[in-house]
Amino acid sequence: MLVFEFKTYAKSAQFVAIDEAIRATQFIRNKCIRYWMDNPKVSKYDLNKQCAILAAQFPFANNLNSMARQSAAERAWAAISRFYDNCKKKVLGLKGFPSFQKDNRSVEYKTTGWKLAEDRKSIVITDKIGIGRLKLKGTRDLNFYQPDQIKRVRLVKRANGYYVQFCISVDREETILPTKNTIGLDMGLNHFYTDSNGEQVENPRFYCQAQKSMKRSQRLVSRKVKGSSNRRKARIQLSRIHLKISRQRKDHAIKLARCVIQSNDLVVYENLSVRNMVKDHCLAKSISDAGWYQFRVWLEYFGKVFGRATVAVNPAYTSQECSSCGVIVKKSLSTRTHVCQCGCVLDRDENAAIVILNRGLSTVGHTGRSALDAGNAWEDPISTSVGENLLEQIES
Repeated sequence: MLVFEFKTYAKSAQFVAIDEAIRATQFIRNKCIRYWMDNPKVSKYDLNKQCAILAAQFPFANNLNSMARQSAAERAWAAISRFYDNCKKKVLGLKGFPSFQKDNRSVEYKTTGWKLAEDRKSIVITDKIGIGRLKLKGTRDLNFYQPDQIKRVRLVKRANGYYVQFCISVDREETILPTKNTIGLDMGLNHFYTDSNGEQVENPRFYCQAQKSMKRSQRLVSRKVKGSSNRRKARIQLSRIHLKISRQRKDHAIKLARCVIQSNDLVVYENLSVRNMVKDHCLAKSISDAGWYQFRVWLEYFGKVFGRATVAVNPAYTSQECSSCGVIVKKSLSTRTHVCQCGCVLDRDENAAIVILNRGLSTVGHTGRSALDAGNAWEDPISTSVGENLLEQIES
C-alpha cells in the first residue's frame, strides 16, 4: 500500500465544508464509542449499523458519504480491538481504554464519495457536505495508477493547510544487487548511531535547534486572551514549528534508512522499548528528539522493499559485553572507551555495535562467524527478534 499526499487549494467556503466533514467524522466515531460502552458485546458490524441510525437522526451526519461514516466507525472499532488485544496480551500499565476524540483532523472516503479528474490534477468530493472540486499540487504522478487501485482518499487538516492523501493498493518491490555487507547499529544520543565498522552518524537534534523560536511562540500564545483570534493565530504559528520538526525528523529517518538498507544485505539493530526509556525524565526529551522508533520502522519497510534482512536483537548488556571474548566489563555512562583484559580496546559504541551484529548473525544461523569477516549476503527479508521462533515471526 502506497500513500501519496498532495496539498490542495480551494476557496474558503470549501475549507469550511472540509472542517464540517471532519467534525461529522469525529461525532460518529465518538457516538460509536459511547454505543460500545453502553453495549460491551457489540461487534464491528453493529457499529456499521449504528452509522445508518445516526444518519437518520442527525441531518449533518446524513450529509456525509455513507462510506465515510463507515470509516469513522472503523476508527472506533480499531481503538476497541486494540484495547482488547492489549488485555489479552496482558500488557503492563495502561491498556489503552478507548476515549472520546477531541481534535480530529481528517475524514476518510473509501471507493465512493469522490471522483478523480481525467488529468489527475483535481478531485471532486461528491457528498452533500458541499466540498466540491479541490486542486492538487504535488510531485507524485497518479497517471501510473488506475482509479480502482485507489482504495482510500483522506482529507487531512494541518497547521499549514489542507492535504489530500491517496491510499493505492500496490506491492512495491525493487531489485538491487547484493553487497555482501553486514552491519550492526548501536543507537545513541551523542551520535544518532554507531555501526560495527566504526562509522558514526551525527544526531541532528531538530527539536533542540528549534527550541528558541518555539519558546518565543509559546510565550506569545500564553499572552493572548483565551478565545481571541490573536490567540488562534499564535497557536497556528506554534503548530507550524512543531510540524516542521516532525517533517525534518521523518525526512532524516527515511533518507538514512534507505541508505543503510541499500548498502548492506543484513542490518542488525537493538529492539529498544522507547516507551519505557522516555520514563527517565532526564533523557526523555533527547530520546524523543532522536526518533529511534521511526528510524526502525523505515528500516523494516525498506528491508521488505529491497529484499534485505533486518534483525532486532535484545539490547541487554550490549554496552558491557566484550565483542572479542564475550566477558562482561562493567562501565558507567561516562566511560566512553571499552577496555577488556583480553586486549580489546574500542570505542564504547563501536564495541556495542559489533556485539549487536554478532547476536544478529547467531540468530539467522551464522553461529561462530566473526563480525569483522562476515560478508555473505542474506536472502530472507524478514525482520526478526532474538529468542523467538523464526517461522512464527514470518507468519505474523
